[in-house]
Amino acid sequence: MKTTSFRLALTGLATGLVLATAAVSARAAEGGPKPPQQKWSFSGPLGTFDRAQLQRGFKVVKEVCANCHAMNLGNAVRMRNLSQPGGPEFTPGQVAALAATYQVTDGPNDQGEMFQRPGRPADTFPAPFPNEQAARAANGGAYPPDLSVLAKARTYERGFPKFIFDIFTQYQEQGPDYIVALLNGYTKPPEGMTLLPGQNFNTYMPGHLIAMPQPLQDGQVEYPKGPDGKPQVPETIHQYAEDVAAFLVWMAEPHMEARKRLGFQVMIFLAIFAGLLYYTKKKIWARMPDGSPAH
Repeated sequence: MKTTSFRLALTGLATGLVLATAAVSARAAEGGPKPPQQKWSFSGPLGTFDRAQLQRGFKVVKEVCANCHAMNLGNAVRMRNLSQPGGPEFTPGQVAALAATYQVTDGPNDQGEMFQRPGRPADTFPAPFPNEQAARAANGGAYPPDLSVLAKARTYERGFPKFIFDIFTQYQEQGPDYIVALLNGYTKPPEGMTLLPGQNFNTYMPGHLIAMPQPLQDGQVEYPKGPDGKPQVPETIHQYAEDVAAFLVWMAEPHMEARKRLGFQVMIFLAIFAGLLYYTKKKIWARMPDGSPAH
């Protein structure tokens, strides 16, 4: 009886795995190819951000993405965070100068009216549009999503068996991988496919139709130059996309490095504590010849 029950359980488990794999494969087929996995400095339990990459990513976001997308969801990240440890680490003077380039709505004043003033490091990044309706009107009816937590909100299914390995490798970079693939995925539609006005074809967009026109072009954003007068990294769409994705990961989790550092310290403490408990237990039980603890 026990053998029969065990066989039935194994059969049910195998059937469930087959059905789950088939369902994941079907959804992956509908959504097109999976985004290529990129290499990130912040991946893994000990990963950290590349400061230069975050600064380049912010430059692209400020000059290109921020023309349509807001970055103030939940008021989590403010301009002063750009100078704090674990992020782009601009100098406080650079952040103050950057903040002053924005005009921020404040108030009311003594007359009860709202007014415009230069930005301060304590301010959030001003939105490009005053409200959702204005954003839709300027973008053909499409609403550009807020970038604050986009790197955490966007993901894709890696399918079986990758999602099992991800548990052990702590792979959590689906978001930035998807962003890089999306920004590089603009192509001409397949032959025979007609796009409506305002539609663009993207290989990695679910359904392949996206309202956002291709935002990046080679050479569009000027990067810092090296001693030889040439850019330190290529000014290409792929490099822009990687830098933007890295910056959005930091924006979604600005204290990631501190979290990982604390987690590593906790693991070391638990390992030492477990060792002390083990040797304490051996010492207590070793007092009795029959193996029972002393009373």
